[in-house]
Amino acid sequence: MPAISINKLSREAFAPFGEVIMLEGARHYPINQGTTERFHALATAQNEGQNGQVAISLFRAQPRTFPFKVSIMERHPLGSQAFVPMSHDLNDEYLVLVAPPGEFDSEKMRAFLCKGFQGVNYAKGVWHHPLIALDKVSDFIVVDRIGEGNNCDEIQLDTDYWLTEESIATAWAFHI
Repeated sequence: MPAISINKLSREAFAPFGEVIMLEGARHYPINQGTTERFHALATAQNEGQNGQVAISLFRAQPRTFPFKVSIMERHPLGSQAFVPMSHDLNDEYLVLVAPPGEFDSEKMRAFLCKGFQGVNYAKGVWHHPLIALDKVSDFIVVDRIGEGNNCDEIQLDTDYWLTEESIATAWAFHI
């Protein structure tokens, strides 16, 4: 049973798959007569194809139990898809599992442990697993493309892969 190692999320490590949405290291400046701080362009929404629109939704994810079997992946060929956690608890965590765009290659899958203050924006065509909440029901603002055209390809993997609690512990032990 192949296990997937889990990495701590960073802008550099996630760059081949999209953008990390977080305040640390972001360009920012005051607006509204100095009463508001704007953290500018944390991610860019992609929207291609005829009659497509960028939509903002809320997804409520149920927590997954471990070990967690990974048997499917999906991608959105016509636009990006961003997940921004609505958590106010800095200890909240969730997982993302990605693979580069193009023909799916399971050997290139990467998993990232994300904190509740970090969002991700999957670039157009990046393979990813559906939302993986940990520990509790979790709400996410989702920004993605809606409209005409097929914007969701889903594949069933030939082999089941596993995400484990031990992998999460290893991610934090070696990447803090």
